[in-house]
Amino acid sequence: MKTPKIVIATFLTVAALMSGCASTDTRPMSSSSSSSSYSRASYGVIDAIEITRESDGGIGGSGIGAGAVIGGVVGGVLGHQVGGGTGKDLATVAGVVGGAMAGHQIEKSNKPQDAYLIRVRLDNGGVQTVAQPSISDLRVGDRVRIENDHVSRY
Repeated sequence: MKTPKIVIATFLTVAALMSGCASTDTRPMSSSSSSSSYSRASYGVIDAIEITRESDGGIGGSGIGAGAVIGGVVGGVLGHQVGGGTGKDLATVAGVVGGAMAGHQIEKSNKPQDAYLIRVRLDNGGVQTVAQPSISDLRVGDRVRIENDHVSRY
């Protein structure tokens, strides 16, 4: 009779942890079809280039990521289904440890790459910052064109 309670508790825990992964990005999505979208280029000079680094602080600064926690919970539930008595306890502990390690490795491989923030002083007096994965040969002071959120020399 304990198994349904454990399954329900695990489901609720995973659901609560995953709700923190929901996207809150409210920017409108653009179409990649060039036939139906109008793209307007902006021109200017690069003011600054900065690199953004990902924080590896984990949940609450503990260094433990959600992948390790979710993997540990799932592994513990699966391990609890094996054996009986002391063997069941050992299988549960092994499941927690193995699941946490697997979840941590998966989370590490899915981390976003670093990005470059390129601040451009536009010809019209404004300033626009664009994030892109590489800067290739761009330098501060270069005259550039911004089109489709991509900065390139011209």
